[in-house]
Amino acid sequence: MAIPELLQTTTLPNHYRDLSVEEMTLRITQIKAQLGDALFIPGHHYQKDEVIQFADVAGDSLQLAQLCESNTKAKHIVFCGVHFMAETADMLTTNEQAVYLPDMRAGCSMADMADIYQTEAAWPILQQLFGDTILPLTYVNSTAAIKSFVGTHGGACVTSSNAKKMVAWALTQKERIFFLPDQHLGRNTAFDLGIPLEAMAVWNPQTNTLETDQDPATIKVILWKGHCSVHEGFSTAQIDHVRETHPTMRVIVHPECSREVVAASDDAGSTKYIIDKIEAAPAGSQWAIGTEMNLVNRLIAQHPDKKIISLNPYMCPCLTMNRIDLAHLLWSLESIVAGTPQNQITVDAHTTKQAKLALTRMLERV
Repeated sequence: MAIPELLQTTTLPNHYRDLSVEEMTLRITQIKAQLGDALFIPGHHYQKDEVIQFADVAGDSLQLAQLCESNTKAKHIVFCGVHFMAETADMLTTNEQAVYLPDMRAGCSMADMADIYQTEAAWPILQQLFGDTILPLTYVNSTAAIKSFVGTHGGACVTSSNAKKMVAWALTQKERIFFLPDQHLGRNTAFDLGIPLEAMAVWNPQTNTLETDQDPATIKVILWKGHCSVHEGFSTAQIDHVRETHPTMRVIVHPECSREVVAASDDAGSTKYIIDKIEAAPAGSQWAIGTEMNLVNRLIAQHPDKKIISLNPYMCPCLTMNRIDLAHLLWSLESIVAGTPQNQITVDAHTTKQAKLALTRMLERV
């Protein structure tokens, strides 16, 4: 399995650390005006405000990649998100367009938990256990290599918005699904579709074993042992505290939270679902939100007519997403202008072809 190539990977030059916010803001503004339509800056909802202010569009990972695909004018795409998002953007855009990640340390702990070599080692073991009865599905929060693996084996991608539809489809194709890399989204989705928890088992890539006390013949959903480090930070104890201190407050969480947290909440849904739900809520309504802190703080600022808190007020923002700051964004833009672009993300042709199969199978059904 080929893996994505990383071009000109270097670290931030020291002199950028000495610049003032005002100087960096001015220089970024000037470069955006200079490059015009040749530059496109997509920004994920979890980015810092200092970065998101320069985004041409804000959204979730797949939405941003699709907007990159539709923007044929942009020669340079500076993706303010994390590594797997930039990979998807590169796979969906043309060879004449270049995708850059301002800081190569901006990864995703969840995506990194599904290693392609571990996945390829797991597949024959699962085939031996279950025969040809398994269809792989991968959350878009996964590497290009994992998407390629899934595409090769007839599977598809899913998002947190369409996971129910895609899991339901997959179970019409095969008796079982193999869900990567987030066990919680897979478990919550399957449970909502009526599959009992006893019919789900976790695949441990460290031990190459299926973690279950059940007869393997009864297992319908095989969950990769991965998770989002941010959303695992929410607990039922936090929900109990909100119930005690704010009895009329509604709790809404992301489905990357554990099954117990989702079950104890009033509502759960994707990032877009949470944003739309808060926007549509009446003035005076009260919300405790279980998702990334930058987004929660932005929603608090945007909706002063509502009482909004983080379900976990001590939660840190997504640390890898927050690697991108003004200094890295400015460096990326000035490198492009100088003709020495840094941190370009490229995915090889074979991986792209197979990964796009997984993406296409999803997009054809949603």
